[in-house]
Amino acid sequence: MNVFIRTDSWVLASHNPGKIKELEALLAPRGLTVLGAGALGLPEPEETENSFSGNARLKAEAAAHASGRVSLADDSGLSVDALGGAPGVYSARWAGPDKDFTAAMERVRRELEAKGAKDFGARFVCVLALAHPDGETRLYEGEVRGTLSFPPRGEHGFGYDPVFVPEGHELTFAQMDAAAKRAMSHRARAFAAMTADVFGA
Repeated sequence: MNVFIRTDSWVLASHNPGKIKELEALLAPRGLTVLGAGALGLPEPEETENSFSGNARLKAEAAAHASGRVSLADDSGLSVDALGGAPGVYSARWAGPDKDFTAAMERVRRELEAKGAKDFGARFVCVLALAHPDGETRLYEGEVRGTLSFPPRGEHGFGYDPVFVPEGHELTFAQMDAAAKRAMSHRARAFAAMTADVFGA
């Protein structure tokens, strides 16, 4: 049996309730109990890497070592074409210490305006890191392209969801119900890659 499923519970190495809720829903059909890092009292490590994969690995391995359990971490963000890929790995930091994503979305709008940007193309990127306490770590990536739309619309989701319209759709992620977003999100695509590797389907 795959070393990562010789257990009935994983730690989700996140203190973000929105991410935890999405990943819980994705893992539930696999019969896995999931524990948030906050619920276990695990510290939130400083994200010191300059890539999604680096930060995801850092968080997953820290949680695995601290808890002694298989740990799954997500590092994700919004990459805006006209801003050279920003905010990218700094997506959460643009929201400041209070995690104010209303301010973060306004900063994106201001910076696009300052550049006189006509192209509002963007993509959400997610890297999942799955770490075993014995030392093995695997990485999985997913992305979804779309366009930014201002002002923000919708009450669902989290982060930059209210300004992101995925390709082929008219609603922002925040206007979609959770199941519709989950079916196409960057996180779901990274999760599908992980599922194929770990569970074989």
